[in-house]
Formats: sequence, C-alpha cells, structure tokens
Amino acid sequence: MTSTADIIKFMETDFPQCNSVIERTGNGGATVRHHIGSEELRPGGTVSGPVMMAVADIALYAAILGEIGIVPLAVTTSLNVNFLRKPSAQRDIIGVCTLMKVGRSLAVGEVNLYSEGDERPVAHAVGTYSIPPGQSPEI
Repeated sequence: MTSTADIIKFMETDFPQCNSVIERTGNGGATVRHHIGSEELRPGGTVSGPVMMAVADIALYAAILGEIGIVPLAVTTSLNVNFLRKPSAQRDIIGVCTLMKVGRSLAVGEVNLYSEGDERPVAHAVGTYSIPPGQSPEI
C-alpha cells in the first residue's frame, strides 16, 4: 500500500494542474476535496459537470494508487456519472471513492460526490481503470 503523502507528492509533481486535494487514501478507498470558485460555475450558479467528473476521476485514481502503488500509466477506461441534484456553488465538492475490485489488469470503483456539509450525494460515478501489465499486486 502507498501512503497518502506519497500519492500527494506524485500528484503535485506529475499532475500540477490538478486542483483537487487528496485528503485520505487506503483501505480500498480515497477522499478528495475540490474548492469551488466562480470559474467553475456554469450559468444558473451550479458547479459544472466537467469539474465534478474530474473530482470523481481523481478520487478513483488516488484510491487505486493507494492499493497498487504509484503507477503513472494506470488510465481511465470508462467513467459513468449520474448527476443527482444541484451542488452548492458556495461549498467544496467532496469525492468519496470505494474500490469494488482491483484485478491484474482492471480496477473498478464507485465515487459519491457531495457538497460539503450535505449528506445527500450530488452525483454518483462508476469508473474503470486499466492497469499496465506487471503493475498490479498479486491477486
């Protein structure tokens, strides 16, 4: 298992454009936080879909790296997002990932997205990552 600190350092170095903060990894999951600014709102004052999709993808990636180690070439192969309700424009988006399966070549997880302080999810995502050959733990 890779520490949260190691994943944060990797993301800062290899993905400096990432605006989400990894708060926790391990035990088959991860939690990330994304501060919402005015540049991330769409007309009508709601958080844009691409921002929420990015938070889900980052949470999934962080959870997988927490399980298999730093594998830069693990890549998203699918991401399905259901937008459930309007998130608050004044609160951070929190992504909570739970891995469902980590195999030799694929990892699958789900992510619930929340407006900070609200227990009702604003979106639900399911994603699959491809793990390069020889990079997954022995299953």
